[in-house]
Amino acid sequence: MPFGTVTLNDGNEFPIIAFGTGSTMKFKDVTDYVGQAIESGFSHIDTAQYYQTESYVGLAIKESGLPRSSLYITTKYSFAGSPRQAIQQSLNKIGLSYIDLYLVHFSRLLSDFESGWQEFEKMKKDGLTRSIGVSNFTLEDLQKLLKTAVMKPAVNQIQFHPYNYASHKTLLEYCAKQNIIVEAYGSLNSITENPGGPVDAIVNAAARRIGATPNQVLFSWVRSKGATIVTTSRTKERLQEYLAVEDLHHEAPLTAEEIAAIDEAGAKGPPSQLVVARLAMQHKFEKSSPFIIWLAIAIMFGLATFFMF
Repeated sequence: MPFGTVTLNDGNEFPIIAFGTGSTMKFKDVTDYVGQAIESGFSHIDTAQYYQTESYVGLAIKESGLPRSSLYITTKYSFAGSPRQAIQQSLNKIGLSYIDLYLVHFSRLLSDFESGWQEFEKMKKDGLTRSIGVSNFTLEDLQKLLKTAVMKPAVNQIQFHPYNYASHKTLLEYCAKQNIIVEAYGSLNSITENPGGPVDAIVNAAARRIGATPNQVLFSWVRSKGATIVTTSRTKERLQEYLAVEDLHHEAPLTAEEIAAIDEAGAKGPPSQLVVARLAMQHKFEKSSPFIIWLAIAIMFGLATFFMF
């Protein structure tokens, strides 16, 4: 079965999987990649002011020829200034009359939570966006926001994977209690950023048992935690692999023991940064001098935050 939707706390339907245009796609022309995602079956497209991909998302939507009602668009308020001016700029770039979900990209953008969130509430009332939410908010951020909010955030988009589950467990429980959907990005961290760690063996064993890929196992694990997914890829085959996760989640689900084992392995933490660096660069730099290797490691760690959502 294809990915369906979940009902947000404001009554709107929210597609369970989204195609993201951040990560390594930000600051690039993503028109063809977004078009490919739509053709592959993605109806939910995620962008942001910061990514500088909104105009390309708009072009891909136009080229798809699909009616507005068949697509779900998320974008984010990423820079200081007037949220109303920002959403109007985003609407103009994407070529839409409304956004489906408008997020505060980072909590630090709201210098005053009460007045800042009131602007989001008013934009929803005025029809500029159908739902409002947040991104990268901690438990403390949400608790502070909800002290004065009239409308709860519908979504909290966070980086979520086995290696940070233990530290995020309380946040997930709080979101569930407040009926705030958690949308996970960076969920393939143990494959893309921290290979060689304790999660790998558990994930690989589960993949063999259900005839899936490690990527699919990790996304199925995310779904088992009640979270939705935002992901990305440049290849059609990979997109189809991701879209097949919902079938696996229902027809060949992870066992409670496998889920618990992934939790336990994730709690041990990822391999050390030096091990990750060695695994990532040993082939390319095996003949390089020690100075070059250490310089490459330093550069890699210095740019790490650049590739985060």
